[in-house]
Amino acid sequence: MRITLERANLLKSLNHVHRVVERRNTIPILSNVLLRSDGASLEMKATDLDLEITEATAAQVEQAGATTVPAHLLYDIVRKLPDGSEVLLSTNPDGATMTVASGRSKFSLQCLPQADFPDLTAGSFTHTFRIKATDLKMLIDRTQFAISTEETRYYLNGIFIHTIESDGKLKLRAVATDGHRLARADIEAPSGSEGMPGIIIPRKTVGELQKLVDTPDVVVSVEVSDAKIRFTIGSIIMTSKLIDGTFPDYQRVIPANNDKELKIDCQSFAQAVDRVSTISSERGRAVKLSLADGQMTLTVNNPDSGSATEELPVGYDNDPLEIGFNAKYLLDITAQLSGTDAVFMLADPGSPTLVRDLAGDDALYVLMPMRV
Repeated sequence: MRITLERANLLKSLNHVHRVVERRNTIPILSNVLLRSDGASLEMKATDLDLEITEATAAQVEQAGATTVPAHLLYDIVRKLPDGSEVLLSTNPDGATMTVASGRSKFSLQCLPQADFPDLTAGSFTHTFRIKATDLKMLIDRTQFAISTEETRYYLNGIFIHTIESDGKLKLRAVATDGHRLARADIEAPSGSEGMPGIIIPRKTVGELQKLVDTPDVVVSVEVSDAKIRFTIGSIIMTSKLIDGTFPDYQRVIPANNDKELKIDCQSFAQAVDRVSTISSERGRAVKLSLADGQMTLTVNNPDSGSATEELPVGYDNDPLEIGFNAKYLLDITAQLSGTDAVFMLADPGSPTLVRDLAGDDALYVLMPMRV
């Protein structure tokens, strides 16, 4: 293999691909990126056996071929080369090493045979649809923070995507929960998603996808089967295994009879929570909200360091109520709200609270209270 390509193009593609590769691997080939040159392009592929990303970039191919080299090492080398430079990649005749040359710099990297590189065979996909990158990004952004990190409840370690009939329309819905809070977001179901199986996209895949859908005008092609999902975003193809488990019946958790309405200015509320929680210990980050006649008092008590209170004018004209929440969870939710005002639907100090955007965004949040 002997090819020349722009450093900027190589770096951009490597940046997308190398992140999949785990830093520590018991299987040496999984530390490598597969480079395959053909025609007028270089294709790069990396995998951790659960997630695979492939991207092609333009290159001048003198001699076609394929090899694998350490992914993070190649990325670091290319990253440190000067802007605007050209990079020559060439394998030596016995295929054991590859030379990376640019200007006066020259590196020699150990290769492993491309025949050993695993392929995440996708099988056939049952459903295919196209979705705007902005819509996909909205679904992820609004729900990702609530994904559980508890490995024992593995079926909560991702975002549950499914179609559902809501208000007489078919919606594509994303849900994530960690048992303490729940996030739900809807968009109009794209054509082709009807009847697709409910799937759980793993946390790592969600994180990578979030970085790839930041270009507004792109349309993403999505292919789904019971066990795999594939996203095609321009020249990038990402294939991932799905979490093999049953997502709990989240509808049961969403309160329907909360009758105490609280309206707040998101920014003022978030800043107040942030300020009073400065005093809380990391272990118990509870903030108490005391509500009465258009007034909210936020209180944090920490036996080790002191206490903090702050008052806020709010829209509330129900019976006085005291309820406690985890300050971090409150800040996570307010960060997702796109409007200036939010509405909290409360019941009592021990029941889940419903939070939504007053702007009418198709997202809602459920938050479990804490004892204070």
